[in-house]
Amino acid sequence: MTERKIKELIEIAIGQLAYSYTPYSHFRVGSALLGKNGMIYTGCNIENAAYTPTNCAERTALFKAVSEGVHDFEAICIVGGPNGRIEDFTPPCGVCRQVMMEFCLPEEFQIILAKGTEDYRIFKLKDFMPMGFGPGNLEERQEKNETAKTDICYCN
Repeated sequence: MTERKIKELIEIAIGQLAYSYTPYSHFRVGSALLGKNGMIYTGCNIENAAYTPTNCAERTALFKAVSEGVHDFEAICIVGGPNGRIEDFTPPCGVCRQVMMEFCLPEEFQIILAKGTEDYRIFKLKDFMPMGFGPGNLEERQEKNETAKTDICYCN
């Protein structure tokens, strides 16, 4: 990915902080998700008084893209901080990491954590989920189950 594209994703993610709905934690998060189709899908965190229905910025962007038929992604940029002030890097939560495992290749998908366009770090999803569970785990089990079914002997 080019430096120019990285900076574009950072700027877009920072812009998403303005849309964040955080009346409880006041911790705003913005994201910019780059599809392999070249499109950028945006997200912000959206809190709920019951907390559990709260949606993170990363999942907002991913779900927007998936709802438009896109399932292949190259990178996501994440920024955040109290009241929208970016003071440190904001890594994705465990639930967001798991959702990324569903749609992104751990060895290829890049996670850009930024404090600004000149201060960022790039990781691979596998860095955050070294033993992540994803669709491949179920495919392997389904194949084993299919093989096991054919190996069964119904003898008297």
